[in-house]
Amino acid sequence: MAQQFPEIIPRLQTFVDAQHVFFVGTAARDGRVNVSPKGLDSLRILGPNRVVWLNGTGSGNETAAHLLDVPRMTIMFCSFDTKPLILRLYGTARALHFGDPEWDELLPLFPPMQGARNIFDLDVDLVQTSCGFGVPLMDFQAERETMAQWAAKKGDEKIVAYQQENNRVSIDGFPTGLPAR
Repeated sequence: MAQQFPEIIPRLQTFVDAQHVFFVGTAARDGRVNVSPKGLDSLRILGPNRVVWLNGTGSGNETAAHLLDVPRMTIMFCSFDTKPLILRLYGTARALHFGDPEWDELLPLFPPMQGARNIFDLDVDLVQTSCGFGVPLMDFQAERETMAQWAAKKGDEKIVAYQQENNRVSIDGFPTGLPAR
């Protein structure tokens, strides 16, 4: 049975801290809805109503573009290996980029990530759980090393060039807020 909370309570924070993957959903007023899986050690709960997560360079930058238009975000976690549970965090979010004042404050909360592109800061206004009975049981094997290997092979200058070419506009043509560098 679904439950709702105005904040992330301690037992739900413990659940979040144990997850290896989460899913982020955003949408602009027009265009496509975006749902992205995220992993690595890239999410931090900073308080009962604040979550930040570090985003690496990818083929698109839809989340940042959507937040400039409509700042709502949902983050979803699923239990794949223990008691069934789905947890959703709803709220308003903003994207931070290299050069923003909070970037240097928040980046040290995460392990180093070559090609770090955005930090998303979510103000949580609703926490909801649901059963998760239909979510399959799966075993975690390991984090993929592909992203770190890709970034290391490309190097910092080529990563910035890639971001400038591929991440400044969404697939729907919306600006992402990624600054020129």
